[in-house]
Amino acid sequence: MISWSKKVPLKSLQRMVIVFLSLFFTYVFVDHTVGLFGAASLAKPEMMEKHLSISAKKLVAKAFNGLPVAQIMDYHTHVLGLNKVNGAYVNEKMKSWLHPISHIKFLFYRQAAGITDEHQADSQYINQLISLIKPIKNHGRYGLMAFDRFYNEDGSINENMTEFYVPNDYVVRLSKQYPEYFFPIISIHPYRKDAVKKLSYWAEQGVTLIKWLPNSMGIDPSKEIIRPFYQKMKQYGMVLITHTGEEQAVNAEGLQALGNPLLLRLPLEMGVKVVAAHSASLGKCQDLRLPNKPEISCFDLFLRMMHNERYKKYLLGEISATILFNRDPLILQTLLNDAAIHGRLINGSDYPLPVINFVIHTRKLKNNGFITESEQKLLNEIYQFNPLLFDFVLKRTLKSPVKKQSFSDDVFLNGNISSPRYLGSVNK
Repeated sequence: MISWSKKVPLKSLQRMVIVFLSLFFTYVFVDHTVGLFGAASLAKPEMMEKHLSISAKKLVAKAFNGLPVAQIMDYHTHVLGLNKVNGAYVNEKMKSWLHPISHIKFLFYRQAAGITDEHQADSQYINQLISLIKPIKNHGRYGLMAFDRFYNEDGSINENMTEFYVPNDYVVRLSKQYPEYFFPIISIHPYRKDAVKKLSYWAEQGVTLIKWLPNSMGIDPSKEIIRPFYQKMKQYGMVLITHTGEEQAVNAEGLQALGNPLLLRLPLEMGVKVVAAHSASLGKCQDLRLPNKPEISCFDLFLRMMHNERYKKYLLGEISATILFNRDPLILQTLLNDAAIHGRLINGSDYPLPVINFVIHTRKLKNNGFITESEQKLLNEIYQFNPLLFDFVLKRTLKSPVKKQSFSDDVFLNGNISSPRYLGSVNK
C-alpha cells in the first residue's frame, strides 16, 4: 500500500494546505471586509439636510455656486443588472469562488450599490442611485452607461470574455422613466456585424453619446475595419466616451494595451469627437510614434495629444477616478494647473466607485496640498451622508498645491460635448 505522503510530494501538499487555508480565510472573513470597506454611507442621504453641519452645507453651496443647474452633467455613471429581466447580467465567474479576484470585486460592487437581494438587484441598484441624487438640490443629470458584450474581430460574441452586459434599451428606458435624473450613454461594439445599423438606429432616436472600454471589451480603436463606424458617427455628430489608460475595476485579460490614447488617432483624424475617460491617468502605454515603442505614462501621451493642434477640435478629457488613491498626485496637479485645457475637460463620478471606502483617501489629498485640513473634515462629513455628492464637492474644492488653481466651471457643465439633439426626445 502506497502512503499518502508518497503519492503527493510534501511541498505540493504544503501548497495545497496553504491554498485551502487562504480560501477558507477569505470565505470566512470576506463578508466582514466587504461590509467594512464596501459601503461608504453610514447615514441615510435624506437625513443630510437635517444633520449636516452649517460649515459643510456652506461648502456644498459653494461647490454649486455659479453653475446653471440645467447644464450640470456627470458623464460617467455605471449601471449593473443581475436578474436578466432587463437584459443585463454579469459573467457567472464573478459570482463564483473559483475566480476569487473577480468574485471579491463583485462583492464590493454589490455592497457599494446597495444590493442585498440578487433577485431585486436591478431595482435596488437604481433606487440607491436615485436616493443619492434626490437630496442634492442642484443635482444636474447623470449619464447612465450601457456596456456591450465582448466581440471577436470576426463579429462573433465572446461570452467568456464578457465581464458584464448592460443593454442600450435598458439605459434609454431608465432615462425616459427618470428624465430629471438621467440621460443615456449607449454602447455599441464596433466589431459586431450590425454595428453601423445599430448606430444609425440609436442616432435616429436622438442618442448622441457612445461608451467603450477597449481593455475589457476587446476593441482596438485604431483598426481600419472600424472606419465605416466612425464615418457614421461623424455623420450623426455622435461623441465617443472611451476608457484610456490601465483598467483595474474590471478584468482586462491581458488587453491593457488597448487603453493607449494614441490608438484614438484614427477617429480624431476622421473628425469624430472623442472623450478620453479618466484622462489616461493610470498605467504605462507604448509611445507608438517611436521605432522602439518605449513605455511611458499613458497620461503623458494623453496630455501630448491634448496640446496637439490637430486634435484640439475633437479630443476631450474626463476627470473621473483622478481623485482615487491609486492615482499619482502629480497627474491631478497637472490637470488643475493646465487651465488651457479646462474647456475641453468634462466631469464624471464613475459611480459606484465613490461609494467604496478604500478607494477614497482624503488624507492623501490633504497631505499633498489639494485640500486644507478643515476642508478634509467637512468633506468627510459629507461623505458619510452622500458619497456621490462628496465626489462633486471634492472636485469643486480641489486646488493645485502650486498655483492654487481649481477646475473651471466649464468642466462640470455640458457645453463641451452638447449638440442640437443632445437633449432630444429620449430624455423627455
